[in-house]
Amino acid sequence: MELKTNPMRHLDRLGIAYSTHHYGDEALSGIDVANTMGEDPEMVFKTLVTESKDRKYYVFMVPVTGELDLKKAAASVGEKSLSMIQSKNLLGLTGYVHGGCSPLCLKRPMRVTVDSTCQAHERVYFSAGKVGYQIEMAVADLGKAMEFQFADIRKPVQE
Repeated sequence: MELKTNPMRHLDRLGIAYSTHHYGDEALSGIDVANTMGEDPEMVFKTLVTESKDRKYYVFMVPVTGELDLKKAAASVGEKSLSMIQSKNLLGLTGYVHGGCSPLCLKRPMRVTVDSTCQAHERVYFSAGKVGYQIEMAVADLGKAMEFQFADIRKPVQE
């Protein structure tokens, strides 16, 4: 039986074309995931969850080659500051475990921001909602799958 996660079922219901990639059953770094799949790490995005001082939660997607700039992220959603949520709180807030957090089908609604570098690619990869699985889909279809905004939220890449 083929594995179907909630994000996959969501895309199926919406009729959005996507592919899934299985890279193993253990959590790997984002760079390792990209290398295992043989894909450009700039096209593979990690999903990060933050919270504001008044406990509003926000989701950010950045390439696995970079890090989230918390100041830029806060500014992009109109907050003064943000902090990363503790890993132990991820499942209760999102319905996902660390290493398998998808921006789709979150347990509670959260504003999603995707790093603007995503726009330079035709396709993007992100977690399918289970450790070991990635969804590949057209960047042009992201807006059909979820509400989000593009913003410059990535720390400058160190050469």
